[in-house]
Amino acid sequence: MIKRSLFLTPVLAIAAFHAAAQNTAAPAPPPSWASNPEYQKQITEAKTLETQHRYAFARDAYNKADQAAQGQCAACVVHEYKLDMMMHEWKKAIEDTDELQRLSTSDSQRSSAYTRRGQTLMSMAGEHPKPEKLRPAHEAFSQALVLSPDNVNALFDDGGVLAKMGNFSEAGDRFKKCAALISAKDPARIRAQHFAENPELATHPSAPSFEITALDGSRFNLDSMTGRVVLIDFWATWCGPCNESLPELKKIAEKFKNEPLTIISISWDSDEEKWKHFIQQHEMSWTQYRDADHSLTNRFGINSIPHYFTIDSDGVLTAEMIGSNSNVEGKLKKLLAKATESAAATQHTDSQSSTDH
Repeated sequence: MIKRSLFLTPVLAIAAFHAAAQNTAAPAPPPSWASNPEYQKQITEAKTLETQHRYAFARDAYNKADQAAQGQCAACVVHEYKLDMMMHEWKKAIEDTDELQRLSTSDSQRSSAYTRRGQTLMSMAGEHPKPEKLRPAHEAFSQALVLSPDNVNALFDDGGVLAKMGNFSEAGDRFKKCAALISAKDPARIRAQHFAENPELATHPSAPSFEITALDGSRFNLDSMTGRVVLIDFWATWCGPCNESLPELKKIAEKFKNEPLTIISISWDSDEEKWKHFIQQHEMSWTQYRDADHSLTNRFGINSIPHYFTIDSDGVLTAEMIGSNSNVEGKLKKLLAKATESAAATQHTDSQSSTDH
């Protein structure tokens, strides 16, 4: 098993949107502290440390940059917040949202700060929280929506909170409005639509929404895989345990080629030509994607390869497996049987409905 120096885990079980309101006003002149040499030095160092995944040190550097900016650098605090969330420093993250409230100059900014507060409180509640544990998060998201009713982050996340609290009707309304506001180009729109139709799905673990262009030029959107089982495989050509697992993956791809299964392998390779050659040489015929900057990897919050995720035909994240002895095939058999049964039941219901009419 190959490990990276990565400390984050998925902050939320549901998707996080990053839509921002369009600002058509002329850009404001840079503040006087932006030219402060100490501020510039700390910002540069923070960004370097962040790319090196030295998150605690990066967080300190952003804090020093904010100090050099006389406590007026909202962007610095946003970076501190993101890093605190990555490192599960919940109390510090709450303090960051308080600071963002102080620095906010518009309802939109205040709404964003409340949304971040809600996301932190949601994470603090744990994976299987009791409804009362989620109430503070719901209150924060509600306040965000009072300030900005079209805040899609708050709509989606509050939908998830309400669903976990058992308020499926309200949750469905949140997801429905969210789906109507999200751009058709946003890969998370499909998930919002699914949750609007069946809010109960939002109570289950979910992989991050994503859409990528695969090696063969095809587009892959995780949330468009409804009705199919998905196996996600994080790997690299230079990873010994990954190479040990390759024969099993090839066997799975061949054995279940006529089943409702989609496999996507996501590589950590930085050398594109080596990666392409390896895929061709080993006849890896399923969907391939290269995550050279680890942006997608970071969204899954993983720190080792080979690393597998199985997602059932309802889009529910059912298992996370690490290492080369994960019995991936055994887990897929159960999920494929369920998908086949579900498809047959749906077909029977549709046929019965046609007959009745």
